[in-house]
Amino acid sequence: MQTHEIRERFTAHFVKAGHVPVPSASLILDDPTLLFVNAGMVPFKPYFLGQQNPPFASGMATSIQKCVRTLDIEEVGVTTRHNTFFQMAGNFSFGQYFKEGAITQAWSLLTNPVEDGGYGLDPDRLWVTVYNDDDEAAEIWRTVVGIPEERIQRMGMEDNFWSMGIPGPCGPCSEIYYDRGPEHGAEGGPAVDDTRYMEIWNLVFMESIRGDGDKKGNFDIVGELPKKNIDTGLGVERLACLLQGVDNVYETDLLRPVIDAAAALTGTRYDAGSPADDVRFRVIADHSRTAMMIILDGVTPSNEGRGYILRRLMRRIIRSAHLLGARGNVLEVFMTTIMDTMTPSFPEIADNRERILRVSAAEERAFLKTLESGTNRFDEAASELKAAGASVVPGEKAFELHDTYGFPIDLTLEMAREAGLEVDMAAFRLEMDQQRARAKADNKAKKHRNVDESLYREWIDNNATEFVGYEDLTHGATVVGLVRDGAKVNEAEAGEDVEVILDVTPMYAEAGGQMGDRGRLVVGDTLVEVSDVQKVGKKLWVHKATVRSGAIDLGTSLTAEVDAAWRHGARQAHTATHLIHGALRQVLGPTAVQAGSLNKPGYLRFDFNYTEALTPAQLDDIATITNQAVDADFTVNTIETSLDRAKAMGALALFGENYGERVRVVEIGGPFSIELCGGTHVEHSSQIGPVAVLGESSVGSGARRIEAYSGMESFRYFSKEAALASGLAAELKAPTAELPDRIAQLTERLRAAEKQVAALRREQLAGATAALVEKAERIGEVTLLAVALPDGTAAADVRSIATDLRGRFGTRPAVVALISQEGDKVPFVVGVTAPAVELGVKAGELVKVIGTHVAGRGGGKPDMAQGSGTDAAGIHAALQAVRGDLQAREGGSR
Repeated sequence: MQTHEIRERFTAHFVKAGHVPVPSASLILDDPTLLFVNAGMVPFKPYFLGQQNPPFASGMATSIQKCVRTLDIEEVGVTTRHNTFFQMAGNFSFGQYFKEGAITQAWSLLTNPVEDGGYGLDPDRLWVTVYNDDDEAAEIWRTVVGIPEERIQRMGMEDNFWSMGIPGPCGPCSEIYYDRGPEHGAEGGPAVDDTRYMEIWNLVFMESIRGDGDKKGNFDIVGELPKKNIDTGLGVERLACLLQGVDNVYETDLLRPVIDAAAALTGTRYDAGSPADDVRFRVIADHSRTAMMIILDGVTPSNEGRGYILRRLMRRIIRSAHLLGARGNVLEVFMTTIMDTMTPSFPEIADNRERILRVSAAEERAFLKTLESGTNRFDEAASELKAAGASVVPGEKAFELHDTYGFPIDLTLEMAREAGLEVDMAAFRLEMDQQRARAKADNKAKKHRNVDESLYREWIDNNATEFVGYEDLTHGATVVGLVRDGAKVNEAEAGEDVEVILDVTPMYAEAGGQMGDRGRLVVGDTLVEVSDVQKVGKKLWVHKATVRSGAIDLGTSLTAEVDAAWRHGARQAHTATHLIHGALRQVLGPTAVQAGSLNKPGYLRFDFNYTEALTPAQLDDIATITNQAVDADFTVNTIETSLDRAKAMGALALFGENYGERVRVVEIGGPFSIELCGGTHVEHSSQIGPVAVLGESSVGSGARRIEAYSGMESFRYFSKEAALASGLAAELKAPTAELPDRIAQLTERLRAAEKQVAALRREQLAGATAALVEKAERIGEVTLLAVALPDGTAAADVRSIATDLRGRFGTRPAVVALISQEGDKVPFVVGVTAPAVELGVKAGELVKVIGTHVAGRGGGKPDMAQGSGTDAAGIHAALQAVRGDLQAREGGSR
């Protein structure tokens, strides 16, 4: 049974049982505790936490959620059942059925015959576990389902009790295992061998509330949930192993084609007796799928956060392929293969193939350069170690190569073996452990951000804010909550900063890239100035404000007024953002995907995934198309509809947003722009005024940013540009239209003058070089020329002179050490002839000697190295140190 059919059967089974099918959320959600969605229940967290009411009339839902877990990337491929990306099929009940319903529905789907819509598993090979004291679940399995007592095992809190790792919903769980047979391990059930007995489904019975503590049970149960909920998760990939009759997840229809493609590309066979090679094949397969799915959801490689995880995955793919024997580019083959296997389950891949391949190619080019530079750094380190008589690469050096330069540890180990060296892996692992500990501490701190919302829980549940700002800029409201310094208060007086919660508000809360409104709350002589509005729990508008006069109390009735000028400017910028997005897709095609935006009065920035800088012509086209749309006076229509209907209309969705069943569509000019958006907009595109596109820039690997002004800010920008052009025209005594040609002429004349100056300087340097040779001295077998050049000699000239002088010594063993003072910098260069290198003199070592005396550092190759310092007072001592170093070498050689 193919994986896409497994998915279809799961959904059909639970829809038939009254569950609402919910599409998989993006891997990237607006959740401060997660880099990626890592469990099927994550999109439903607001319902389990009580932040929102479930939008499903039946109170039941089912989904097949794409998930990524990356805590133990290094373990991927070592075991044959661990994936970074996986699909979690689940059914959810919010206060409807409980243990018996969850157990019987799971059992019927697993064991019903294939012709009846089930998976057809042999019920005699299924085992279950329950929590230690969960007699109720054990009794249901025994008497309702009919599993023999000996195939029901009880497990402790670490195995069979679930929570999110923070205070909140929790409860016991029951897991379903499949006995793969004696060839896979010992008898005795999952308590004895969880390799032979493969876990395929976890049923969580959410009934309690836990307090502070850790995952291992060191926490108290502080209460019961008002409604008992069900959260289950079936591992689609694990079930595919069983239904396709293969030994592990890498043999299934989704991943085996990638392994076969890797074998064809590298010329190395999979499962040919080399465990290390097999791990590399599995890494390629797993990471190719995960990287592709992450790129699909809008992430691009970078050096932080999600982008860093993606970069690590992609570099491990490339490294593994090269260790298997591949040369050159490999990602296109792997990405194409995995897209072919995954498209039946995720049709949206088809529309994003070009973008995924483009992002992959750009990252591969960058990493191949990293491999080259990392190899050079390793070679330098290996040379230094051998020269010192050492045979072990320090763990700190290996970690520096891994962490700072992105050089994989496996490749370091491989190259060390080739060089006859070992790597201090104990010290390397210590560095890695310390890094993980820092990451975990940071992650733990982030997790507690959810707890902070408990302060607002009562209002979220009972006083959700009604937003009326689409229609009104002024509206009556009642104060239902006040928060000052993180605590609830009953009043706030003049001069105090306070968070104000109203029952109804016309003020827009920051979302979708649009900054929150500014405005004021007034009643009598009380004036409260609102500087920002934020959402909490997606249901509560929190007005961040300062009491300017009077006082404000709980229960006060007042008038909330939006700053009309602020809102007008924000609307102009937000609608202009949509126009730029539409223009961008016309110029670059549909693969230029939005990656974020910011709009505030008069200004906008728009980030999009693209691997190349835009040409001036492309940027000009985007600006022209945008302003043509303004001039066309398109009507801006807003439509409230279902998510499915919006998608059918072709509305674009922003990656990472978790949309509800009802959405707001903003349509401008028919097909020109149609997007899901909850922001505020002008009624007609002409109300935006001119849009001044300022330029575009890089904001990370594979990500670009366009910035622009709108409305009056655009007018002011164009006015300043016109004034500047007029000023230049007057200064150059040329009409404005002729400025480009006149400036080009002046630039050419300046370049010609600079070339003449450079030629004169080279002649002067040549004369000075000849005179400097006479200052050389003999130190044993080596001739040394160590001099300070005149102040102001540039670093480039210092190197040029050193190169010239080194050449003048021909085949003699010679060292040239030059140093200068250029402003607050002290550039220095050491050149060594080939005969001197053969005697053991290395330029790279001598520049380090100089650097210690001038507060600088440097490096390079044995025959030429350079550096820069900041302490000119040490110039004389630095040259003496070079002289002393050579004398010491000469003395040591005797």
